Amino acid sequence: MGFQTEFNSVCKFKSEQELYELLEYGRGKMVKSGFRVFPTGQKVIAYTPENQAIAIVRIVASIAEINFQGDEVTQVEMELIRRLTEEEARVQTSLAFEMFFGEQAGK
Repeated sequence: MGFQTEFNSVCKFKSEQELYELLEYGRGKMVKSGFRVFPTGQKVIAYTPENQAIAIVRIVASIAEINFQGDEVTQVEMELIRRLTEEEARVQTSLAFEMFFGEQAGK
């Protein structure tokens, strides 16, 4: 049992529903497996499940716990600052593949 530190510029959604709620309502949360540390209070780039940059969000809360099934999970609550423009999304996505996700196919 230990905490895994997330990159302070990455907030990657695994669920389309969680991402939809954030973009639709301006606030949302996501659940990650394992104990993780997210930079509460900081602005970060949010990514879709397909690793595409989509928005700037502020991490409001990060709660690590063991759920009723006995799994270690971290709930991350966030608020939407703004969606990225097409150009910003393209550049951030390219940088993220180079820095975090690995090379894009075909490059």
